[in-house]
Amino acid sequence: MRQGNGLAPVRWLILLSVVCGVLAVSAARAQESAAEVRTARAFAEARQEGQPELEMFLRKMPKGADLHMHLSGAVYAETFLKDAAEDHLCVNVAGLRFDPKYHAPDCPKGDVAASTLPEDEHLYSEMVDSFSMRTFVPVTGDSGHDWFFDTFGRFSGLSTSHRGEWVNDVATRAAGQNEQYLELMVTPNFAEAAKLAEKVGFDPNFAQYRQKLLAAGIRKEEPAIRKMFSTMLEQKRELEHCGTPKATAACGVKVRFLYQVLRDMPPPDVFAQILLGFEVSSTDPDVVGINLVQPEDGYYSLKDYTMHMEMIHVLHEFYPKVNITLHAGELTMGMVPPKDLRFHIRQAVEIAGAERIGHGVDIAYENHPIELLHEMARKHIMVEINLTSNADILGVKGKDHPFMLYRKYGVPVALSTDDEGVERIDLTHEYVRAAETYPLTYEDMKLLARTSIAHAFLPGKSLWVRYTPERLTTPVPACRGQLGNAKPTGACAQLVDHSQKAQEEWELERRFQLFEASF
Repeated sequence: MRQGNGLAPVRWLILLSVVCGVLAVSAARAQESAAEVRTARAFAEARQEGQPELEMFLRKMPKGADLHMHLSGAVYAETFLKDAAEDHLCVNVAGLRFDPKYHAPDCPKGDVAASTLPEDEHLYSEMVDSFSMRTFVPVTGDSGHDWFFDTFGRFSGLSTSHRGEWVNDVATRAAGQNEQYLELMVTPNFAEAAKLAEKVGFDPNFAQYRQKLLAAGIRKEEPAIRKMFSTMLEQKRELEHCGTPKATAACGVKVRFLYQVLRDMPPPDVFAQILLGFEVSSTDPDVVGINLVQPEDGYYSLKDYTMHMEMIHVLHEFYPKVNITLHAGELTMGMVPPKDLRFHIRQAVEIAGAERIGHGVDIAYENHPIELLHEMARKHIMVEINLTSNADILGVKGKDHPFMLYRKYGVPVALSTDDEGVERIDLTHEYVRAAETYPLTYEDMKLLARTSIAHAFLPGKSLWVRYTPERLTTPVPACRGQLGNAKPTGACAQLVDHSQKAQEEWELERRFQLFEASF
């Protein structure tokens, strides 16, 4: 009799367990695939039916993150008017703007107390229109670009104590649309830092200028800035009753901040802001990166564009872990001389080292655009697409928008709102607009959502193997067969536990499984 025959049953049991495991995984994948197919069919039917059906479908669909949102521009006018009444502000009726120099009841002639606006329905409605694009119609000498940017001056002057309320406001709106993560752009107070930079005197040697400002004490501004960001999050949690039985859905929306730098200013002021942005972002986990804002065609924005990119490049050498996203290419023919359409996106990528580009509308006007598109795809530089904003401000929409051009060349893209309060929109609206305008499938919509989380400025490894072009359909080996489960196991659990990015990606896939199971 041969030795070892007694092991045969054990081997068969092991083989049988392996086969059963494979069959179970295959069955689960088949079930998942069937649910995705049904969901894709429902999306295709919604596209055929029109906007109301798309709205209902896409509002429920998980949308991941909104990575391009200015906090002040994300607040609806009605909230500003309520807050102005609480601050006892006066309203300049002729200019349809707040008059923060005066407070009720001591409003000057021609002003009224903000608290009285609800008593005058016509004036209240005019104020909402003044603070937004609600009824804007382009006329000679009054462009969408000018009206949009002018709104910010009209509703300025409110107390900063409302910022936590505003964060709660946008997080609550996000939760109602199945979003889970926001990166909000906020400009801290930089008045004293700008004065210091001007007093020290501008130095075009940016490494040297940094050292001079540090020696002069610019870091003394940092504690107040960090306190501002932490207070906003504390107020958000309090308003949402997080950690209590009364917790609202908005507690499930993670919020982080981007340090917003005003660039349409003299060089010392811009440099001081960028330096503070790098300083704070390098140590505060709630501040995940920096961005430059204000109109790209503004005087200083345009004249000093290359200088700004070089400032970022030099400072990034001192703060290599700070993430960078930049407004670049928010221009089109006719807004600026043609020469200023040729290099903004490229310099943001190649000089400043931007990991994401905001807008990127003028990509086709860049020098050697095809080479730049290939470079962006190869480097996985994501473009934050703001369809409604680009239509209202630049007049670029439909086939004239480079959304499909980026997709053609494999450049990652994600939808965002930009200024949903001023635009009177939300992220669902942008998904609906994309679905109505372009030949997108349900798989495409999932990719947009996945891309938003994959390119969020959260620390840690991703769950996805990142090929070129990005499709985000292949999980890393440790997590294959697990995405969509309630909890990860084994090596996948270790990856997720040690990565904030993977945690959000895991949550997105869980939400997709629940969403698709409903069809």
